[in-house]
Amino acid sequence: MAWIKTIDPAQAAGLIKSIYDAALKRAGKVFNVVRIQSRHPRALRASTLLYTELMHGPDNALPRYRREMIATAVSRANDCFY
Repeated sequence: MAWIKTIDPAQAAGLIKSIYDAALKRAGKVFNVVRIQSRHPRALRASTLLYTELMHGPDNALPRYRREMIATAVSRANDCFY
């Protein structure tokens, strides 16, 4: 159980609600990596935009599958299950 207070999707409002709604549409759930930033909505929005651009942006020199492989290798090296 995380000791950092997060905003539950059922109680989300405003910018957090719109970010959570987009996460639900994209992934079917709001992952903890998103929830953990919920107390700082503008930082969460910036983080989400950066992730989206890096992983899904069309102007990347690497194909998406390679970006995903790099993300997986980095997560593994950091003992992160994400």
